[in-house]
Amino acid sequence: MQLIKYNYEQHIAILRFWVHIALFTILLNLSVGCTKLVKIPEPLNTITTTETFSNAATANSAIVAIYENMSFGDFASGFTTISAGMSADELIQFGNPANRFFANTLVANGGDSDPFWSAPYFNIYQASAIIEGVQASKTLSEGTKTALTGEAEFLRAFCYFYLVNFYGNLPLVLTTSYAENSLLPRTPKAQVYQQMISDLKYAQTSLAADYSISNGERTRANAWAATALLARVYLYTGAWDSAVVQATAVINNASLFGLDSLNNVFLKNSSEAILQLFQTYNSGSNSYSTAEGYNFIPYDSTSSPNYYLTPQLLAAFEQGDARRVNWVDSSDYNDGTTSTYYYYPFKYKVATTTANSITEYPMVLRLAEQYLIRAEAEAELGGGQIPLAIADLNIIRARADLPGYAGGQDPVSVLNAIYHERQVELFAEFGHRWFDLIRTNRADSVLAPIKPQWKPTAILYPIPFSETQTDPNLTQNPGY
Repeated sequence: MQLIKYNYEQHIAILRFWVHIALFTILLNLSVGCTKLVKIPEPLNTITTTETFSNAATANSAIVAIYENMSFGDFASGFTTISAGMSADELIQFGNPANRFFANTLVANGGDSDPFWSAPYFNIYQASAIIEGVQASKTLSEGTKTALTGEAEFLRAFCYFYLVNFYGNLPLVLTTSYAENSLLPRTPKAQVYQQMISDLKYAQTSLAADYSISNGERTRANAWAATALLARVYLYTGAWDSAVVQATAVINNASLFGLDSLNNVFLKNSSEAILQLFQTYNSGSNSYSTAEGYNFIPYDSTSSPNYYLTPQLLAAFEQGDARRVNWVDSSDYNDGTTSTYYYYPFKYKVATTTANSITEYPMVLRLAEQYLIRAEAEAELGGGQIPLAIADLNIIRARADLPGYAGGQDPVSVLNAIYHERQVELFAEFGHRWFDLIRTNRADSVLAPIKPQWKPTAILYPIPFSETQTDPNLTQNPGY
């Protein structure tokens, strides 16, 4: 029997309900003076602060809870890939080409962007609670305190990265004080980035350099995940030299990381993976597959995919690009009158599976991005760095069976080639294309010609209406 199609709007509504329930529970506990701070998975569901941080096992479970939030029912579980992909020029929803994300007509009171706000802030709250609880613990060893604090700060920085790129200036929450946090104004984006850098630098020096914390699985952040995210943050903030240094550190760690073959990149614990999410049961899809795999792969070769690639993305692949062959598939759908080929992302090959047969983990950070980060930073530096930028670019092109770059040697030409490479390498993957168009000031020139309702203010999502109503110091983004 054909699987029930994924209903994006319904899933958003369900997610908003559970996130708000979780936030309400936290605020209620705080308002009555209870010391309960976080809801924690097994071995303990609800637990007081003192008990949580009395031993490494229970403190560790608080960290695991954040990863589980990200893996299941959160902004990281496919929502960013799908929504940002439609906001950019990557994805179209089958049967609903006027989807508000694709049309860039989001509304503040429609619940469109709520998960991208509420879910990261919920995780940030949990991370801050862990940092405070660990530091106050009288029984945890100093080594355990350092490692848990570093991991919590990595997760906080990760969530802030997506918040600031979706919303721009926003409240910088660093404590669990409800009185302090409830009336925060918007903090300048540059200051939020500086907090990310501070958190990631601490994580670099406090986390292990291997994956021992997750028993060899690449599903929890280590020092290299912090380094990789730091390289990205430096790129986004224009700190080119620093971006080169951090990306180089990851690239040079050949004992842990290496570019994998195209069809192995998204397998669990691939050599290219720097950080993945552990795949947990998804009751919404009744499977253990990735959210991308479930939502992109149609039931069979004659069924429609839930989301398909735009003509612009399909046209971006050069002739002979192996990614077009290995990372894109199609179905021949007949609506009873007309047969139409729909092309969909096929980076993840599994739509549904069982707990004992999981082969893919959702990718968070991978090595190919580090090469492209370094290439872009080198091109921005110009001069003698241009040949180095081209060399890094060609490493990614060679993996895709493409010839080396043969265009202009000036920084603008090389940067445009790198932007193009990012488009076809990182498509339908955690919002890269949407953020790239915004940070390189190309959103208007790329999207206006293909989206009739495009307006420059659409580069930021609307802050949820409920948030601006409860915090008088929180102003709405322009255009909403």
